Amino acid sequence: MSTSPDIDHAHKSVIRSTLADAAPPRPLWSVILVRPETMTFILLVLAIIAGGQLSPYFLDIRYILDSFTLTAELSLLALILTLVIIAGEIDLSPASAMALSACLFAYAMSFEWPMWICVAIAIGSGLVMGAINSILIIGLQLPSIIVTIGTLTLYRGLAQVIAGDKSIRVPEWYIGIDKVQILGLPAPDLIFILAALALAFLLGMTVWGRQIYQTGTNETAAIYAGIRTRRIKAILFLATGVIAAIAGMIFISRLGSVRYDLGIGGELQMVLMAMLGGTYIFGGRGTILGTFLAALLLSVISTGMTTANLLPATQLCVLGVLLVLSIIATNFIYSRTQR
Repeated sequence: MSTSPDIDHAHKSVIRSTLADAAPPRPLWSVILVRPETMTFILLVLAIIAGGQLSPYFLDIRYILDSFTLTAELSLLALILTLVIIAGEIDLSPASAMALSACLFAYAMSFEWPMWICVAIAIGSGLVMGAINSILIIGLQLPSIIVTIGTLTLYRGLAQVIAGDKSIRVPEWYIGIDKVQILGLPAPDLIFILAALALAFLLGMTVWGRQIYQTGTNETAAIYAGIRTRRIKAILFLATGVIAAIAGMIFISRLGSVRYDLGIGGELQMVLMAMLGGTYIFGGRGTILGTFLAALLLSVISTGMTTANLLPATQLCVLGVLLVLSIIATNFIYSRTQR
């Protein structure tokens, strides 16, 4: 059946009008500049330059790497927290889970049990803590922020029950992971870099990574698309518990002992790393690269504040202000890119 020339002409006119009204594609440079990761990188460079005014060591890459070792464990947790937030949830308990698993690990080592048993206890406890969060949030459909505030307190309290107010020391042979150099990098830094590369590949190059984004963007639509969103979130909470246990074992090796207050206040730093890196607090947006750069930035800022002899309370205020500003900036950037 042939179509009328007038109808074809009308269709072509509509197409031309639509193309004319469509916004022209933005130049590549403008797309890059509005990326949150770009902003984080610029802030990192500025922070290093500012730190160089406080101490010439800030301009030495070795000094930066050694300083980063002090926050490598929390930075490792921030990587997996980024995935949790992208999936539309949040977990505020990893620092407390790290403390509890570290106390259990050190307590087991005090009995001179085989190393594999001590590691199994630490990893197993991390899995249990992740499972508790998963059951309460995924199974009972409770708000993740409320649940993890509760489990944060629970895990910290259990750590205090185990350790009391004293430090639990570990054998001398286990101490000193921060002194181990691999490929010219301190071992904790290398572990963080390898974890970042692995999670970046998972998030950006695999089907499962795309499903994490879809889950956080619109969970209902993701479910209709056949994505098992509940399983994805459950796996992420379990993985958070395992990584918290690994971070705890690294922490102990660096410090030589553990107390119940290990990593206390780390919740703020982990969330700040994710937010500074451009992770959208409501889910669906964010990258591992952003969190990686933000972790370096926060390490430089913290070292700079310590070098400047700022009081701990003042440093905490600075971190709080940075968190609020990063959330505002991220919301502004994503609202602009959605237009």
